[in-house]
Amino acid sequence: MDSASRISTDPALWPAHVLAREIAARKLSPVDAVEALLARIERLEPKLHAFVDIYAADARLAAEAADKAIRAGHAVGPLHGVPIALKDLIDLEGRITTGGSAHWRGRRSTMTATIAKRMFAQGLIVLGKTHTVEFAYGGWGTNEQMGTPWNPWDEAVPHTPGGSSSGSGVAVAARLSPWAIGTDTGGSVRLPAAFCGITGLKVTIGRIPVTGIIPLSASLDTPGPMARSVEDCALLYDVLQGPDEADPNTRGIMPESPMATLRRGVRGLRLARMPQRDRDGCDEDVLAAYDRSLTTLAGLGAEIVDIDLPWPLAHFTTTSGIVMAEAFFNGGAMAQDASAPLDPAVRARFLAGAQLTAQDYLATKAFQAQAKRDLATAMADIDALLTPTTVTPAIPLDAVDQDVMPSRFTRFGNVMEMCGLSLPNGFTASGLPLSLQISCLGYQEAMALRIGFAFQQATEYHLATPPMVT
Repeated sequence: MDSASRISTDPALWPAHVLAREIAARKLSPVDAVEALLARIERLEPKLHAFVDIYAADARLAAEAADKAIRAGHAVGPLHGVPIALKDLIDLEGRITTGGSAHWRGRRSTMTATIAKRMFAQGLIVLGKTHTVEFAYGGWGTNEQMGTPWNPWDEAVPHTPGGSSSGSGVAVAARLSPWAIGTDTGGSVRLPAAFCGITGLKVTIGRIPVTGIIPLSASLDTPGPMARSVEDCALLYDVLQGPDEADPNTRGIMPESPMATLRRGVRGLRLARMPQRDRDGCDEDVLAAYDRSLTTLAGLGAEIVDIDLPWPLAHFTTTSGIVMAEAFFNGGAMAQDASAPLDPAVRARFLAGAQLTAQDYLATKAFQAQAKRDLATAMADIDALLTPTTVTPAIPLDAVDQDVMPSRFTRFGNVMEMCGLSLPNGFTASGLPLSLQISCLGYQEAMALRIGFAFQQATEYHLATPPMVT
């Protein structure tokens, strides 16, 4: 067990891989695991507000069934009986899925998302649905209509939980669930992972199916795991990945084996530091933690090199024509309906898409194609690009400017169709978590996970617990 497990007998505080191991060895019943987590949810949820809905009765029934199956020798896989939380964009047939919108409080799903089916096939137990920014269209994690989750790293002052997968980030950080599902269109897995001090994997488009997930931007949306360690992200990613006939983006993309390479280390890998120009505007604590991370990886045998990029990474925060046009296609009619109760900032983002022409959209797609070629050239002999995940730690909610997004270091990964891993790499003087981002070319998730695992084996930032975790 990791150090968090050694000092606690409460299974709610154990990471997913420990829960899976103890359940498989019949040292822990899924019933006890679910009860421990439901008890924490009951105690902390009134303040944290991570969940839209909690499936307590069904989770208990599923835990009892899993316990009987495992004791009878009929476990369906190594994760049988492990609980999980799902972002409120993921359809479960017969359940309400609001997409974070009060306008859809009564929207009952008529299907079950492909990734949910894959989790059920492995015996995972859904604890409930977690809050999201309305229609996943925002990076700070705020939601005026449905409520904003409380970042558990400050008990007194509400800070940004990160978005759009805000509830999933808070639930994992506060030990209300060992892991959760988020989605990422411009940073929505990595930003809450960064602000909440957990690990999040943004996968390449088509690596994990989006069938049954409420869309924002069809060419950029990617579901992904959020957990307390790289190992847990790798385990869950292994379950979720693979082609789906109903999702054309997944066709021809065969699964990889992330666990096979996870422990290979970084010796001999070439890892690029971000260009000097991209350091401008970053918080001093963020840069100090970033530089320490480079030193750590160099000490593990990686070669830290410079990269020649023809454009600043921050440029991609303004290159939003793709998501704006596709988001307006999906939600424009609702945004134009003045009677629909949308958050003002989200409505404004949707309506901005109405100003784009077909020429604007195609010009952005042309830029994307050229930039991908430029990136492939620049990274021809480089295994990963290392950056901070955010330019600042989580900020107080009352300091949020909805016209400025925290996605400076995340959005380029979506536009460039890369994969990326966000993981803790330090803390501010006041105890707020900081984060490292490991970005690899498309379909190299196993490489990003390998680098992240080596970093977490050499550090203990991911083992720290927020003040609200007792």
